[in-house]
Amino acid sequence: MEKGYGCALRGGIESSLSPWIIMADSDDSYDFSNIRGFIEKLKEGNDLVMGCRLPSGGGRIMPGAMPWKNRWIGNPSLSLLGRVLYRTPIHDFHCGLRGFTKDAYERMSLQTTGMEFASEMVMKATLWNMKVVEVPTILHPDGRSRPPHLKPWRDGWRHLRFMLIYSPRWLFLVPGILLSALGGLFAITLYCRSIAIGHVTLDTGTMMLAAMGLISGVQLVGFAVSTKVFAIGERLVPDNPRYSFLFKIFNLERGLIAGVVLLLAGLVILIKAFLHWGTANYGTISYPENMRHLILGATGVILSIQVISTSFFLSVLGLKTRTRIQPGQITSSN
Repeated sequence: MEKGYGCALRGGIESSLSPWIIMADSDDSYDFSNIRGFIEKLKEGNDLVMGCRLPSGGGRIMPGAMPWKNRWIGNPSLSLLGRVLYRTPIHDFHCGLRGFTKDAYERMSLQTTGMEFASEMVMKATLWNMKVVEVPTILHPDGRSRPPHLKPWRDGWRHLRFMLIYSPRWLFLVPGILLSALGGLFAITLYCRSIAIGHVTLDTGTMMLAAMGLISGVQLVGFAVSTKVFAIGERLVPDNPRYSFLFKIFNLERGLIAGVVLLLAGLVILIKAFLHWGTANYGTISYPENMRHLILGATGVILSIQVISTSFFLSVLGLKTRTRIQPGQITSSN
């Protein structure tokens, strides 16, 4: 039998014949006789009903029921991050008391086997536009005679890591777009001329840093798109109309064309730098002017390699097989 928090819960959930399922930690920390609020919310047609132990959601934590690291740092910060990344109304991402329908559980298609199972359930319910609500809950002290298996820092990092991996928009796309835009703007401006701000002059050194930001940003955007395509293909997240539209206008051939254009532009600028060097009989020339050509030309060549390789990689991820799908073949209601 496979070990893990998620595996244990999955075994019980999938063995249940009830259309409604209530799950909770079996350590006397939750009062099973007081779950009427969960039943009422399920009767109202909600897919996932989460308990909330935090005061911000109307809950209550009894003295000694939760370590201070979890109460004041772990749960509030991870739950806040979850609300920001996934736009969920849930205040307590990791409450062990929750109810859901068997149909909603099957639609979630949960994959994790460990402690991430709890986070995955909330994230997928939100991503699939399910009806999610909270019920205030009281957390009592652990009634077991042995110490809990939970390790706050290790398990907190596992949940944080999982949240970020499941959100390529904030992990890759947003930083990538910002780096690309700012890096490109500064690189092009400094290629044309230096910028004086008071006693400070921005020149080729700043241009090199801007080119680094541009290259890094483009790479992050490529990671974001690749991650999203993989996740959709594996049904880890629902299809996204914007990505479906992107794949209608951007394919391998157009990616190759864009890459070749960038390559030619970079080579032209590098050749221009070489010819300029020739005017000085390949001796000493103006350092700033020479570096401007070299930095921009090298950046164009590097970007062309990124675009071409990412285009091929996306084509591999987008291959339709018996188990994988392509963006646009399912909708968020599936």
